[in-house]
Order: sequence, then C-alpha cells, then structure tokens
Amino acid sequence: MALILVCCEESQAVTKAFRDAGHEAYSNDIQECSGGHPEWHLQMDALKALKLKKWDLVIAHPPCTYLTISANRWYKDQPARPSGTLVGQARRDAREEAVKFFMEFVNADVPRMVIENPICVMSTRYQKPSQTIQPWMFGHGETKATCLWIKGLPNLVPTDVVEGREQAIWKMSPSKDRAKLRSKTYEGVAKAMVEQWGKLL
Repeated sequence: MALILVCCEESQAVTKAFRDAGHEAYSNDIQECSGGHPEWHLQMDALKALKLKKWDLVIAHPPCTYLTISANRWYKDQPARPSGTLVGQARRDAREEAVKFFMEFVNADVPRMVIENPICVMSTRYQKPSQTIQPWMFGHGETKATCLWIKGLPNLVPTDVVEGREQAIWKMSPSKDRAKLRSKTYEGVAKAMVEQWGKLL
C-alpha cells in the first residue's frame, strides 16, 4: 500500500481509483471535493499538502488557465475585457505565478511525481513532457491532448485504443461547472494509472 497525494483534484477521480486498489490516497484542492469523500480530501494549499507527509507518489494537476497556449491572444496589450478576463500585463503576471507554482511540483522532494497539463508553455519554460496522451488511448472516444511530466515512473501504455474521436470537451456548453467538468480525469486514464503505476509502488 502506497501513500499518494493527488493535488488540485476536487473531483477525486484519480484518488478514488487508487483507493479502490487498496492505496492510501488523498485528494487535495482549495475547493471542497465533489467526489463524495471529504474524509479523503485535504482542503488546503497544495504546497502545504506536499509537506504534510512523506508521499510515495504525487500526481499534480496545477491550474492551466494561464499556462495553456490556447488563450495566447489575451497576453497582448489591449483594453480590459468586460468579462473580467485578464489581459496584457495582468495576464502575463498571472502566467509567471502559474509557472512558479508548476515548478514547485517539479522541485518537490518526492520520489515519484507526475504533473499533468494540456499543451502549454511549460514545454519551453521547463522541458518537453515525458509523453502526451489522449482519452481515445484509454477507452474514451474523445480527443483532449494531455501532457504528462513524469519522474520515477514509466510512461503510461495505451490500454484501449478506440475510434469515434470527438472534441467533446472543446464543445462543452458554458456553465458554472464547465471548468470542473473539463478538468476531470477520464476514468480509463485513472484506471491505467492505478494498474500500471500502482503495482510499482
């Protein structure tokens, strides 16, 4: 049984998968969890959670809002947006903070670390990811390129390559829960993490 921390995960999708396999896993986020198990949830700053125990594995999902390359147009100097979206220097400052937060995980004293993000600036600001996975490699007929920076573990091996590759996440309708739904780890990916990495812990 390994001691596992899943940072920036309110859904508890990965946490529950490792718990089901017999590991002592905890989710962590500044938000309340929506996964139904608050007794496994450390509602606190992720960097403080990192120092709580001697974790065997940390899987981190640092917020991608200011790291992703999909919103690069907002980094140019321009008038403020009525929506409140950060633009120009304010957004560039927010990106620097996001990069700094990401690097805290890179530099954490943990034997096995996996950092997850979409295609983002960390490929040049840090290094290229260990691998890029897609939901369709793990039984879900959708596309969502996800980069993994992996330390102390092998890359994930696809378990169930399927057809019907749709951009379902991209087409998701606006809602108050859209960000949460877009960031939730696919069940097939979580299962592969447990089956392939869990047995090595």
